[in-house]
Amino acid sequence: MKQFTTNSEKLELLLDLLQHLKTRHPLSLLLFLGLISNLIFAPAIYAATGTDISQKTAYALGLLGLLTVALSIYLFFVIFQPEKF
Repeated sequence: MKQFTTNSEKLELLLDLLQHLKTRHPLSLLLFLGLISNLIFAPAIYAATGTDISQKTAYALGLLGLLTVALSIYLFFVIFQPEKF
């Protein structure tokens, strides 16, 4: 197993991995980034509402918000550039 001496080598390896995933498995990368971003949004939703909703509901609302934004972006491109689809 290769030992890394600097953080820049670790970052370079991570960027190479992301580039590989982007070209070979784009859906997997999008799902991964969606789940990671939900880890950022869900605690903010949970904190904003206090104890009125459960943590599970906060994660569901975060995921619903991400899906709504993604669908809006997709529909924007479909409406304004229909020849690509």
